Amino acid sequence: MARTSLSGFPEWLPDGRIVEQSVLDHLRRVFELHGFAGIETRAVETLEQLESKGETSKEVYVLERLQALKEREAGGPSSSHERRMGLHFDLTVPFARYVIENANDLDFPFKRYQVQKVWRGERPQEGRFREFTQADIDVVGNGELPFHYEVELPLVMAEALTTLPIPPVHVLVNNRKVVQGVCEGIGVTDVDAALRGLDKLDKIGPEGVAEELAASGITDTQSATLLDMATIRTDSPEEVRSRVAGLGVSGELLEEGLGELCGLLATAAARMPGVVLADLRIARGLDYYTGSVYETEVEGHEDLGSICSGGRYDSLATDGKRTYPGVGLSIGVSRLVSRMLSAPLVRATRKVPSAVLVAVVDEGDRGRSDEVATRLRSRGVACDVAPTAAKFGKQIRYADRRGIPFVWFPGTGEDPDTVKDIRSGEQVEADPAAWVPPEEDLSPRVEVVG
Repeated sequence: MARTSLSGFPEWLPDGRIVEQSVLDHLRRVFELHGFAGIETRAVETLEQLESKGETSKEVYVLERLQALKEREAGGPSSSHERRMGLHFDLTVPFARYVIENANDLDFPFKRYQVQKVWRGERPQEGRFREFTQADIDVVGNGELPFHYEVELPLVMAEALTTLPIPPVHVLVNNRKVVQGVCEGIGVTDVDAALRGLDKLDKIGPEGVAEELAASGITDTQSATLLDMATIRTDSPEEVRSRVAGLGVSGELLEEGLGELCGLLATAAARMPGVVLADLRIARGLDYYTGSVYETEVEGHEDLGSICSGGRYDSLATDGKRTYPGVGLSIGVSRLVSRMLSAPLVRATRKVPSAVLVAVVDEGDRGRSDEVATRLRSRGVACDVAPTAAKFGKQIRYADRRGIPFVWFPGTGEDPDTVKDIRSGEQVEADPAAWVPPEEDLSPRVEVVG
């Protein structure tokens, strides 16, 4: 069968997977340092649940049994008793369900991180995939959640991202109460339409947004005020207040949102100067956000779009009796890794985990090489045994192509074992019960290019 490539489903080569795994390991360490517990949820949710969360229905992959599909195509009865399901398009909606179903067994506020695949029926392009990995952090409360978590979580993400081997990042923040307050002040009644329109500013530009707003019944004057608001970008709380005041709008909700936004900026400036910026164009199109909203850009790679987004939500998780408000952010790991590899920004020091290739003198003595490998592995040294008893030069080339730094030569007769650093050519006697490679060679590393 001829191989058919499916676009939008990334499959990294081994050295690319090493880069991805190093990113995931780093994120997990940072999240756990801040007290987040890891969970995993199922890959599917009911369509009812998936379709109720913003403009996402067109992106959902529907799950259906092949037999049921064939029966329907043949004109047979539909399986109406089966609940229709789809693959989850993010990790926030599944997490909300998880919280509701396990509320009696969770301790609130509950802080979790989650790293899983998600699926979206988008048009594939650079940095956008149909199947990709996300890494999320959220904290949810039972009935209430203090505002300080809206400050804490973007700073945790900022710490995680600024300590990766990538260019500087900026966490861009806004507050939905500010946008909603401005809408109320200028008489815009369809606030959701305004939010969805502003969220597309990067994609369709000011003229495109103005047209979309007009189609929702928003006047040219109202649209101009909203677009003026969207130009405000600064890390100064004072400048945010001054420029919003210049819009000539006031109101209780707007003042509440400004207070939260400026408080976040002030704290971020003290802890991580220059990393967190207010950007009032950010609205986040999903309708469950209610407070702070976030996006993240990589300096010099703004064309990639936001690599980390999220916000505050108050009613996403509710069972009708209790509500579990939360705040969370999600890193598009596949999007970030794709740019790290394609730019390239980083590279893996080798393609395989092995630090040592144990040479085979002849096939009759392969057991001796296997014994050396077993002793090395018992002490945590990853190694491989040469596939054939070829000439040593060929076995060395085998190791070199994979980036394996050391080749082990079992001794014969009275001759001791030796190990060779094939980069420098240095070869020394070695005991498999005691020898270890230098720390920097023990595992593959990810290093910055250039």
